[in-house]
Amino acid sequence: MTPVILLAAEKKSAEVTDWAARIGWLVGLVLFVVLVYWLMREGWKWRGTLQGDLPEPPSAPDDPGPARLSMSGRYHGSTTAGQWLDRIVAHGLGTRSRAELTLTDAGLDVVRPGAADFFVPVAALREARLDKGIAGKVLTEGGLLVVTWAHGDRLIDSGFRSDHAAEHNEWVDAINSMINTHSTEGAER
Repeated sequence: MTPVILLAAEKKSAEVTDWAARIGWLVGLVLFVVLVYWLMREGWKWRGTLQGDLPEPPSAPDDPGPARLSMSGRYHGSTTAGQWLDRIVAHGLGTRSRAELTLTDAGLDVVRPGAADFFVPVAALREARLDKGIAGKVLTEGGLLVVTWAHGDRLIDSGFRSDHAAEHNEWVDAINSMINTHSTEGAER
């Protein structure tokens, strides 16, 4: 009977939960998450400060002319041309939002509810293409309409996704033909 008495003597009651330690860990975790969020916000503001030399984007003219094409969809941001991860945040160009695009003879009008609208004059347009990604957004091949334009001394890529992705090819063709037409007219003058 000795082994049975030893087994009964070795049993202990379950440990009581240490609530102070659990609350301490929880508070520490919350403070860590708040610190990371604050650092991300400060980094975003610092990036905007570094891009402070970028001029304010132009606004649409009073009479841009009749619309050649219009599209509703999403604006996914702008980056330095050719560097799809170098997001531009100055003047609200880094803010993702819904967008209404209108292509006229004067240029590309981007209306963004809840964010700053901007206008790209036809003389500033450089290229339109289909791509698969821009900072913070990666899609299937050809799922993103990317418009390259000159602003100040920089070339900027702006990414758009239509609610109806089949429209993208028509936009690429229309913008590139406008660029070619405008550049040949400028060469004749």
